[in-house]
Amino acid sequence: MSDTSAPFKFRRILLKVSGEVLMGDTPYGIDTNTVQSVAEDVAEIVKSGVELCLVIGGGNIFRGMAGAAKGMERSSADYMGMLATVMNALAMQDALERIGVQTRVQSAIPMATVCEPYIRRRAQRHLEKGRVVIFAAGTGNPFFTTDTAAALRAAEMQCDALFKGTSVDGVYTADPKKDPTAKRYDTLTYMDVLAKDLRVMDASAVALMRDSNIPIVVFSIKGRGNLLTVLRGEGTHTVVAADRAA
Repeated sequence: MSDTSAPFKFRRILLKVSGEVLMGDTPYGIDTNTVQSVAEDVAEIVKSGVELCLVIGGGNIFRGMAGAAKGMERSSADYMGMLATVMNALAMQDALERIGVQTRVQSAIPMATVCEPYIRRRAQRHLEKGRVVIFAAGTGNPFFTTDTAAALRAAEMQCDALFKGTSVDGVYTADPKKDPTAKRYDTLTYMDVLAKDLRVMDASAVALMRDSNIPIVVFSIKGRGNLLTVLRGEGTHTVVAADRAA
């Protein structure tokens, strides 16, 4: 069970990590040092009493949209992308369990020989017992991204917040890697994100978080310890919520 005395604003969070983050400085695939760094951050949070579940993208291995753009049938490409997320989930599970964190991988596409099927109530029980649950294979359906899957699971798990770990430290007016004049937002409303087309997450994911009143916290997961710092309300990040005072 969680330690409710933990000095954090949120008791249960979903952490969404893009597959590209797991590449580290490599051009593709899984960089074990980066996976280990993320796992250590997650372990620190769980040992502090916060319940945490994870959704990891598959873009470091295969991106469905990219495959479709090259002429592949979209549904087939998306299913391949979902399978890539399972590979990332198993890599993260291995890294977490090697440092003593109990985990369960649940896949929206049943594959009983490697992980559990996604069952909402079972996932909730795992979280209550202090286990990290890694949700794989997106929603199990083509045409939906892992952003949407993360928002869906955050709502189903009744999370207090959705943390999106990226390679930049928040939401900007433009891509800060391409535009040095881009300005970072400290806070935004859901409607700001949708109206300005800020690409924090897919519009469907943002709308679901708005309807569920679950704040989105965008931060850089590349710095060791950033997750814990932001969870305490410190450090550089952007919060998307119903109003800017959140």
